Amino acid sequence: MSLLLEACALRHVYADGSIGLDDCTLAIRPGSRNALLGSNGSGKTTLLQHFNALLRPTDGQVRFAGQPVDYGRTGLNALRRQVGLVFQNPDRQLFSASVIEDVSFGPLNLGLDEATVRQRVGQALAAVGMTDLADKPVHHLSFGQKKRVCIAGVLAMQPAVLLLDEPMAGLDAAMQVELQGVLDGLTAQGITIVLSTHDVDFAYRWADDIHLLVAGRCLASFAAGDLPQHTLALRTAGQPLPAVVELHRALAGHGLGNGMPPRSLDALLAHLTSKETP
Repeated sequence: MSLLLEACALRHVYADGSIGLDDCTLAIRPGSRNALLGSNGSGKTTLLQHFNALLRPTDGQVRFAGQPVDYGRTGLNALRRQVGLVFQNPDRQLFSASVIEDVSFGPLNLGLDEATVRQRVGQALAAVGMTDLADKPVHHLSFGQKKRVCIAGVLAMQPAVLLLDEPMAGLDAAMQVELQGVLDGLTAQGITIVLSTHDVDFAYRWADDIHLLVAGRCLASFAAGDLPQHTLALRTAGQPLPAVVELHRALAGHGLGNGMPPRSLDALLAHLTSKETP
């Protein structure tokens, strides 16, 4: 399969001399769900900003659809139509008075006609479950609703790739479940998703591919289902095993589990229940 987005030996040195990325290499498959997993300072946000060309590498190369990113104005505009970024703090991204105005901003800047803009905005709001709040003032929205509007604003540009920086941060458990449903719906539409997270349980449950970042470098990339085989890499990255993997191993020690661990606690409970059913 061809690769959609690639970081090729990226190095980024900030103006103060600190290193954001250090020989970072990883690849994103079209249509896949990707979790960048790592501790604070590991380079997750810096990498996402390189994928969207908000930052330019000191060394190395970013490639989109097999071609090096063109950092001229035309090239940047073309890339950002295809690769959209949602910041961790939605207040950094929202600046219009109402939801519909904010989501309309990108398509209007593309010079699209009014009917096309209206259609795109309607589709984007529907995708994130915000249709009924289209006319609501942005400053009256909850934190979770603001995150949805930010996602809708990017979706209205009809990107191939959606980048999200810590999308679950600041959300309660119910809102996290709702946002995961939104992300799953976008994946079903063929949108490639790359998000950063500290949550190994979420990464294991949701992602197709996991990329472990340590000190600005991608230590390992692997299919999420193979995570239990990467205990040493996780430990090196300062990440615990997912709770379901720990529990599965404990149960196996008592003869109650075998094979590869399920990807979620719900799946493990269903497996155990089926074993108990006569």
